[in-house]
Amino acid sequence: MKPTQVDRLISRVSSDPSAEEVLADLSPARLVEAALAAGEGRLAANGSLVVDTGARTGRSPHDRYVVDDDRVHDMICWGKVNVPMSRDAYVRICSGVAGYLYGRRLYVVHGLAGANRAYSRKVCVICERASQALFVHQMLVRPTPEELANFGDPDITVLAAPGYRCDPATDGTNSEAAVVLDLAGGGVVVAGTGYSGEIKKAIFSFMNYLLPVENGVLPMHCSANIDPHTGDTAVLFGLSGTGKTTLSADPSRLLIGDDEHGWAPEGVFNIEGGCYAKAIDLSPIAEPDIYEAIRFGAVCENVILDEATREPDFADTSRTQNTRVAYPIEHIKAVRLGGTGGVPNVVLFLTCDAFGVLPPIARLSREAAMYHFLSGFTSKVAGTEEGIAEPQPTFSALFGEPFMPLAPSTYAQMLGERIDRTRARVYLVNTGWQGGAYGSGYRISLAVTRSLVAAALSGDIDVAGYDHDGRLNLDIPRDCPGVSTRVLNPRNMWATHEAYDEAADRLAAMFERHARDRYPDLDAAVAAAGPHPLT
Repeated sequence: MKPTQVDRLISRVSSDPSAEEVLADLSPARLVEAALAAGEGRLAANGSLVVDTGARTGRSPHDRYVVDDDRVHDMICWGKVNVPMSRDAYVRICSGVAGYLYGRRLYVVHGLAGANRAYSRKVCVICERASQALFVHQMLVRPTPEELANFGDPDITVLAAPGYRCDPATDGTNSEAAVVLDLAGGGVVVAGTGYSGEIKKAIFSFMNYLLPVENGVLPMHCSANIDPHTGDTAVLFGLSGTGKTTLSADPSRLLIGDDEHGWAPEGVFNIEGGCYAKAIDLSPIAEPDIYEAIRFGAVCENVILDEATREPDFADTSRTQNTRVAYPIEHIKAVRLGGTGGVPNVVLFLTCDAFGVLPPIARLSREAAMYHFLSGFTSKVAGTEEGIAEPQPTFSALFGEPFMPLAPSTYAQMLGERIDRTRARVYLVNTGWQGGAYGSGYRISLAVTRSLVAAALSGDIDVAGYDHDGRLNLDIPRDCPGVSTRVLNPRNMWATHEAYDEAADRLAAMFERHARDRYPDLDAAVAAAGPHPLT
């Protein structure tokens, strides 16, 4: 970051980090005290800090930009996801935010992105709210005292100013909010939004550029866990709302991380140091590990509290369906301390099919795995983005396209190479609807999905063999321990086979059109491995 205002701000933060108005690397307890004193939130009965993020209760994808710079221009996949912003416009916004922050009490957090120190990046976040500092402290990998004492210059500097308002007329933004990544200069600005997920995903997007370009590491929008007895490691890809956090928090396995990882030659590592879980309908019965993780030090966003008891009502969606909770990964009982695992032997693609067509689980060939990784079919679920009120079918390459600066083929090639080298088994898991589309069918139960995932991880689902569905081009298991065989084939669950066939042909045609339009030069074997309508 080169703007004068930013230099002044950094100088102020660096010259006397112990000054009264510059509060650096405070403990969670002190940050909670500061947030409560400033009226930023309330303390829930479970000890968590509950905050209201303001007008924006989810990510704002139309307010995200990447600085167009000669040093990165030819590597970025420009388009609707990675929208270019001129350096002049960035300097103007960055200077405005820095000037806004300069005269205020600041909270500074130093952390790491990447549990494997061979690939980690040093991150410094400067923000105006203690609650956001607490969020960042819990979500980044926390440095050791020695690492903190010798931190030096950060690789990524984030300015978070929810109270700042951009001027679309002069700044060229779509609204008063902006999330801008300067990949060439190491800077991030998050302005005009109090939704802390924007900070998290901006850092992740940065790592999704740095890891493949500088380290040859595959960054993944996935959760990961490990069998404590065998060391077998699994990664679970999926967009928000498909079950990454819920399914990876398996008490029989150790959680490596719930959302962001890198796949290096020696194994996977968590990019984060915390979890950011959806809190909607959270219960101690269905998701006990996550429920018990919400205690002192956790930050709840937009969760409704009982006014008398301060008990959280996780079923209340009056504020938003995208209620969230952030907590350090150590709050999970079964956790892999250190945030690293072995080379994955199982890869799961989680999709939320709102058409009710895809089977609850299917095994994928290498070519089919590449096809579905590039397609990234799922449904955006309510609340995860501004304006999403009900599931919307979408194709999101890599099951995380909003956070990937490079061309999808770059990441897909890296995954294909790893599947070839490791012979990892790959499965497509539908956590969406069955027996009909959204509105007429029903959501596949978490209990069924857990059983299917457990069988995939152990290999038990392969024992009885598979039947190939020619329309969907998927291998559907004949049997799975603990699951009715009728449930395994989605055609069985509809009122009539004719209704299912019609819906399945429509979905297959949608896949075909997307592959043809998005990837006109797709390898013929990979293209052939996708769904194709029969009529």
